[in-house]
Amino acid sequence: MNREILRLAIPNIISNLSVPLLSTVDTALMGHLSPLHLGAVGLGSMLFNVIYWNFGFLRMGTTGLTAQAFGRNDKGEMIATLLRALLISTFIAILLLLLHPILAKLGFQLMNVSAAQTEYVADYFFTRIWAVPATLGLYVVSGWFFGMQNALFPLYTTLFLNLLNIGLNFLLVRGFGMGVQGVALATVIAQYAGFLMALVLFWMHYKPFLADFNSKMLGSMQSFRRFLTVNRDIFLRTLLLTFVYGFFYSKASTFGELTLAANVLLLQLVFWVSYGIDGFAFAAESLVGKYAGATNQPQLKKAIQLSLRWGFGVALAYSLFFMVGREKLPAIFSNDLLLLKTTRVYYGWIIIIPIASYLSFIWDGILVGLTAAQTMRNSMLASAFAFILGFYLFESRFENHALWLALTLFLFFRGLIIIVLVKLKGQV
Repeated sequence: MNREILRLAIPNIISNLSVPLLSTVDTALMGHLSPLHLGAVGLGSMLFNVIYWNFGFLRMGTTGLTAQAFGRNDKGEMIATLLRALLISTFIAILLLLLHPILAKLGFQLMNVSAAQTEYVADYFFTRIWAVPATLGLYVVSGWFFGMQNALFPLYTTLFLNLLNIGLNFLLVRGFGMGVQGVALATVIAQYAGFLMALVLFWMHYKPFLADFNSKMLGSMQSFRRFLTVNRDIFLRTLLLTFVYGFFYSKASTFGELTLAANVLLLQLVFWVSYGIDGFAFAAESLVGKYAGATNQPQLKKAIQLSLRWGFGVALAYSLFFMVGREKLPAIFSNDLLLLKTTRVYYGWIIIIPIASYLSFIWDGILVGLTAAQTMRNSMLASAFAFILGFYLFESRFENHALWLALTLFLFFRGLIIIVLVKLKGQV
């Protein structure tokens, strides 16, 4: 079982770590221009996180349902799940493109974008929005690969598009002096290239599966209803998640541009943690879904126990790494001495967060495999309440420290609440 977990987790970790590597390059390029550029890209990226994270169900729902069909060896349903998800992702992408001027106006207001930042954030948003169809389509195909117990194809795709994105970043920002708009355009080009590569990999390896597909399966009301129900609850769960991070950015911006820039910088390290531990969470999605579909309870429990142990080990390694690198890691992102001084004030939270958060990340993966979307939704609702309560209880005295305390409580309690709900419902 450990070998099976590592077979899936290692490609996922490599793939996932390339994502914060990209955002690290974005942050570093902007941070060496000015704190204003850095804060603007942070706000612009958060706006897209709000959009994309809310449609993360396209990946998670597809992974869980596909993995269960894989466990039953139902090839027709595997393909039908992929096509249903692609139809929905295309519809959502068209809708977002039509509504993007309204989304921009609303987003700028909710994120408290200052007058000095508005031009930069607008340049970023109105360029990157055109990547939406490719990004959502890539969510679907990557999620389907995970469900098929194939962690290598998402690795190839993610590495390709992120390395291309990084190269284009340097070309457009350093070479052509495009600044914020160059970072956004690089993302657009890379997302379409990555989506095309994923489709080519599917066609080369899984084309024979199409022979088992019957078009009537695509419109099966029972299957479609289950797909929509699972994804509805994951959507609501993710809406709460994006609310928490959106609230974090919005409140941070009220503490001044320097504090906002420091928070953007430190959140890059938090994202390193999430993408690293998520390697094992994605492995749990695939394995738990497979064994749930095959109704193999002993292997299901074993996969859960070992995934949790691996998650703790990775979290401990991150905390030690951040402790040792507390002086040098922030300097990767910026050479602004005042910004680095501000960052050191809040750096201690980064050492605590890996241990506080690993349960929530791993259990998310387990619940995706079980398609226990209601538990995901309810645990997120309760922990989001803990986040808001924690912030407002301590805001007047600790200001930005209260934000970091609230985020730590949110990540910690989410894992504990999931365990309680799973035990109460007897889901494992």
